[in-house]
Amino acid sequence: MGTDPSRAADPDVAGVAERDGVPLAYEVYHQDHGTTVVLVPTWSIVPSRFWKAQLGFLARHYRVITFDGRGSGRSGRPDGADAYTDRQYADDILAVLDATGTEKAVLVTESCGASWAVHVAAGDPDRVLGIMAIAPSCGLDVATPGRDHVPWDEPLDSTDGWAKYNKHYWLGGGYDDFTEFFFQKMFSEPHSTKQIEDCVGWAHEISPQVLADTTAGRLGCDGAVCEPVALLARQVTCPVVVVHGTEDRIRPAEFGERLAELTGGELVLLEHAGHGPSARDPVKVNHLIAQFVDRFAPRPPRTTWTRAARRPPKALYLSSPIGLGHAQRDVAIAAELRARRPGLQIDWLAQDPVTAVLAQHGERVHPASAWLRNESGHIEHEAGEHDLHAFQAIRRMDEILVNNFMVFDEVVADGGYDLVIGDEAWDVDYFLHENPELKRFSFAWMTDFVGWLPMPDGGPREAALTADYNAEMIEQRARFARVRDRSVFVGDPDDVVDDDFGPGLPSIRTWTQENFDFAGYVTGFDPAQLEGTERLRAELGVGPGERLCLVTVGGSGVGTSLLRRVMDVVPLVRQLAPELRFAFVTGPRIDPSSLPAHDGSTVLGYVPDLFRHLAACDVAVVQGGLTTTMELTALNKPFVYVPLRHHFEQNLHVRKRLDRYEAGRHLAYEDALDPDALAEAIVKEASRDVRYRPVATDGAARAAALLADLV
Repeated sequence: MGTDPSRAADPDVAGVAERDGVPLAYEVYHQDHGTTVVLVPTWSIVPSRFWKAQLGFLARHYRVITFDGRGSGRSGRPDGADAYTDRQYADDILAVLDATGTEKAVLVTESCGASWAVHVAAGDPDRVLGIMAIAPSCGLDVATPGRDHVPWDEPLDSTDGWAKYNKHYWLGGGYDDFTEFFFQKMFSEPHSTKQIEDCVGWAHEISPQVLADTTAGRLGCDGAVCEPVALLARQVTCPVVVVHGTEDRIRPAEFGERLAELTGGELVLLEHAGHGPSARDPVKVNHLIAQFVDRFAPRPPRTTWTRAARRPPKALYLSSPIGLGHAQRDVAIAAELRARRPGLQIDWLAQDPVTAVLAQHGERVHPASAWLRNESGHIEHEAGEHDLHAFQAIRRMDEILVNNFMVFDEVVADGGYDLVIGDEAWDVDYFLHENPELKRFSFAWMTDFVGWLPMPDGGPREAALTADYNAEMIEQRARFARVRDRSVFVGDPDDVVDDDFGPGLPSIRTWTQENFDFAGYVTGFDPAQLEGTERLRAELGVGPGERLCLVTVGGSGVGTSLLRRVMDVVPLVRQLAPELRFAFVTGPRIDPSSLPAHDGSTVLGYVPDLFRHLAACDVAVVQGGLTTTMELTALNKPFVYVPLRHHFEQNLHVRKRLDRYEAGRHLAYEDALDPDALAEAIVKEASRDVRYRPVATDGAARAAALLADLV
């Protein structure tokens, strides 16, 4: 199977089981591994992608099967309510088990899926090891205040509240309004914009008529016949765990209590959780699923414990893979930290391209790093022509972030780490605040920007979304200050933007000063100590009287367009300034052979210690990333920087910092599309005598001093 860079896991097998003429699209993950877990469809309003926050974690430990329920995703959409009864869905589960060669499995359900799992367990008990029913919504004799009085299949005058849950309203043009209403009810927790957005999008992959048929079939309307779930639930003999949120506004927790009572199962209540905890509280739900499935494992795993006094001092370092700059500064900080704490063992949980830098410096990469899903690959997948909507790209990285946090959680559970350092490890910082009980170490958070900011063309919606994300972070920090033992800003107070976090929220700079320590900028090198630049210039073919223009775009593949733009103007630049030679650095994720080279230019691949090449150049053309631009600033080199379009950090945070240092010449990519404008900018910058504000050289030592007492 191919790899999708934006997914938390890729299936080993994808197929279609057909039952009574209805195709059922399924996927199997970790085909040859242990206990089978079936993530049962929920309701046809969403496909199996609803389980995306569980897949990466579960597929590392179990054989996992997902399938799109009839009426959703890639499965068939038969006509009529009688095609969507609980019995039909239950038989679909059995058909998928047969098609995948599955003798028996643990059935994990959410919402309506509980009824279908009960049907299977009651009728075919040998096929079901156990049932975990999350937020069950099935035909039980339990009241749902506010919606029980609303008739499903009668026209209504009112369209307020649960009156939207009505066939005639959906078919009469109210479907969009209903989906917004329903999913806002489903995710009753604050700051659930992404979960709501996902589900509303999925709801529009099917027609209102299909959803009406699935609902009528479940309710026993339009000629459909329903079997009483309560009677069947009493026949279930396998272990059952029911998980229900106490603020479920779709079906109250009494539904879960009743199902647990009927099946003799266990009940886990999630205080203040809504109807979609697998999406809104994925870490907790993942742990609950694993604890349940492990009851059916062939044998318990072997563990080893070491007495605390005999454990060597250990730190786990997490360095963001989105750009190589984090790796360079983190290696420098790690060296300073070892100098202050001799004997400290540092492990790295890291991804490409960070691992390339770590290998160069002989650092130890934790073997569990192989389980991480690559964030750089997702970022490149999201990018357009020199265009990366960084905020939205990170929002859409949610399933990868859940997967990678679960990897981290497993590593620290038995790792005996005294300190975890997260350099913009967004997954770890966020989910530790969401699950503070999982913190068992000192935790230091590092970043070089604070505050999600909207791009101007994002309009009111993007402004509202970024403010909501900022508000959630502020609330987390106010409630759980103990999660971070240090918050380190890589820079100075004046490097922080002057904006507010959003309407009614505090000033970013004021809040950052109150909540962070400042290390100053970390270059990872001392410009005064650099040697060998003349030799390097000679190796690049720069002769006497010639000058070198270095063009580099960082550690991802997003910069290919800019490299090509500059390559196209090499002949024009050399007409204006014949003494200029060019060296293009593609980095670790762009194939140098995929790019042409003109006379007077050289194409290089990944360059360890890029700052040495920057020190050897006379002028540079770069993206708007902080590390490269600040290295050029520290080296007092003239440079043109072209921020990625829609990249709020490069366009707003980094540009503000460079303006403070009076460094670089900003050029919008739209202007770089004009060959004459781009060539003129390079030539003018090459002739400029620059004197930037000095960049501190002791940032790594200052950062390490803030971390040392946490070990």
